[in-house]
Amino acid sequence: MSLDPRPQTPAWPPKSAPRLFVDARIVAGAAITISGNQAHYLGKVMRVAAGDAVILCDDQSGEWACAVTSVSKREVVLEPRENLRPREDVPDLWLCPALLKKDRFDLVLEKSTELGIGAIHPVLTRRCVADKLNLERARTVTIEAAEQCARTALPSLEAPQKLEAMLRDWPQNRTLFFADETRDAVPATKAFNAAQTPAALLIGPEGGFDDEERAMLLAHPMVTPITLGPRILRGETAAIAAISLWMGTKGDWSNAD
Repeated sequence: MSLDPRPQTPAWPPKSAPRLFVDARIVAGAAITISGNQAHYLGKVMRVAAGDAVILCDDQSGEWACAVTSVSKREVVLEPRENLRPREDVPDLWLCPALLKKDRFDLVLEKSTELGIGAIHPVLTRRCVADKLNLERARTVTIEAAEQCARTALPSLEAPQKLEAMLRDWPQNRTLFFADETRDAVPATKAFNAAQTPAALLIGPEGGFDDEERAMLLAHPMVTPITLGPRILRGETAAIAAISLWMGTKGDWSNAD
């Protein structure tokens, strides 16, 4: 059996094409101009040239294969050629993580985005070591994580809110699963499987919730305490574990929809 001697046409766009999210809505044939740090990344780091492929997402219309038309010192111009995928359906799951030290909270932002979270609502509690969040920097972390894992939709990201205010304004059609390490709570997978409403996960700070906060949570009609197992987990580990359990039982890992 002889091999076909004809040269094979390379796949376009190649799997190695760089991926970026852009603010402007992408329309076939309408040029997209990339500037700033993204232009530096494409031009200086990835060294793209005219004709090369770049994958763009706009968090609206999905994923596009684009061709580089020109590269200058400060700008890269691309032409959208083909809509490869529509914007993905994101599971309706919120993460409400208490603020942690910067590196650990960066990990929460990064991994929750990779795992498919729909929205991130940071929480300020009495034992939080950190009390501020640079939203612009935090959004950059989520965008880079989405680019890395080939998401076509970004999680929404809200400014930090005090726990009391969050509970006061909590929607009455969304269950808030509270990871409570101090009592005999319902195992997470059992609670998730029984859920009849959209959900959110509340993860505490390094020092946990204090007694008043815990009492406030347990008195709220939409709060369900859960356990993530027999060990005490760090905040970032608990967030990753809880999202993974949800995605495997009710989310887009379960093939339930």
